[in-house]
Amino acid sequence: MRADRDRALRVVLAEDSVLLRDGLIALLERCGHEVAAAVGDAPSLITAVTDHAPDIVVTDVRMPPGFQDEGLQAAVRLREHRPTLPVLVLSQYVQRTYAADLLDSGDGTGVGYLLKDRVGQVGEFTEALTEVAAGGTVVDPEVVRQLLRRRRDPLERLTPREHEVLALIAQGSSNSAIARALFVSEAAIGKHITSILTKLDLPPTAETHRRVLAVLAYLRS
Repeated sequence: MRADRDRALRVVLAEDSVLLRDGLIALLERCGHEVAAAVGDAPSLITAVTDHAPDIVVTDVRMPPGFQDEGLQAAVRLREHRPTLPVLVLSQYVQRTYAADLLDSGDGTGVGYLLKDRVGQVGEFTEALTEVAAGGTVVDPEVVRQLLRRRRDPLERLTPREHEVLALIAQGSSNSAIARALFVSEAAIGKHITSILTKLDLPPTAETHRRVLAVLAYLRS
């Protein structure tokens, strides 16, 4: 096992910052690894993994075209198609929704999520790289804290608009009344309510009962 952890790795790297990307390339090569491809956007990441079949993917979260969570979404998709593909995510912050999806992908092994300040700690970063490539799981303590917080308060999953809709439901408003208050169609309100019930993990029982449970969750929060 030790010999396997010490082996040279073929890495596909995705990072939109040219300065950080070049620094990571230099670091990886100094450690004896091969950077098979270094790209700056999520579509190129998926293409590079298909073309090079790397031992591990190292990717940023925010990348073009939208600079939201494209890198993390791409990592989740890659793991859906190849559950055993080791992926190490680097981020300046915790994107909780897709972080949870990534950590749940495959059988939960061969995956890591580190905050970028860990990259400055070279030893910790390289250890995480080899640990993930060998099938281990490495998660920054801050990521763990925020994911646990998300599990404690499911309302954090809701968008601002969904919070508004749920607040009006809690006041006893009907769908038509909510639509009038928010100047949108009833169909739009119906979609928001469906999304709220899904995000709160409420069972598909009678609609009225689910609304009551959603209100109780809102009041508890």
